[in-house]
Amino acid sequence: MKLVVLAGTPGSGKTSVLLHAIKALIKHGRSPSVVKVDCLWTDDDRRFKKLDIPVHVGLAKDMCPDHFTIYNIDEMLRWADEKGCDVLLNETAGLCLRCAPYPDECLAICVIDVTTGPNTPLKVGPLLTTADIVVMTKGDLVSQAEREVFRERVLEVNPECIIVEANGLTGKGSFELADLIGCGPDAGKDMLLRYNPPLAICSLCTGENRVSRKYHMGVLRNLDGFMEYKGE
Repeated sequence: MKLVVLAGTPGSGKTSVLLHAIKALIKHGRSPSVVKVDCLWTDDDRRFKKLDIPVHVGLAKDMCPDHFTIYNIDEMLRWADEKGCDVLLNETAGLCLRCAPYPDECLAICVIDVTTGPNTPLKVGPLLTTADIVVMTKGDLVSQAEREVFRERVLEVNPECIIVEANGLTGKGSFELADLIGCGPDAGKDMLLRYNPPLAICSLCTGENRVSRKYHMGVLRNLDGFMEYKGE
């Protein structure tokens, strides 16, 4: 079973890019399945089902979608195996730029929108810096010079990545992406994360809603950058 984890910033075109890549995978003789992870609601499963492939939706709700993805990887792989598939495509909401949902034995794909500005690759963190493939979308909306600057910024933070320029409307880049997926690694049994998640939780994470500092415990970072631990 090949495991592909596709993440990226909201509105970057992850689903549209993935739909075109799935069509190309099917033409290559693959049997893909999709697990779509979102926060509160999605109807993207309807778009995937039109391709006549197995689709499952997971809603993270109160849990970080990246953490939800990591926690459920084994269950996702079992489900895809039961469906007789040889590729599991996991699209995750990827909202926290400090997290990265990529295990070591997967093909990690980060989708990023070129129109967000040339400094965006410097802000995304391990979601981008630990990816195998970086898919640049919406490049038709900016100049060639802006695309080149964006590309250089991506390579500045992740010099080993493969960059694919894709278009979610026309399908540009989908066959290249499908080829890369077909050459990706098989999922292992005892996988490790490529990048450690946030150091710990704080009382805000566990439901404390009072604003004043005196009510909060855990690993906390002050405005001046100093990090401290408060609690037992």
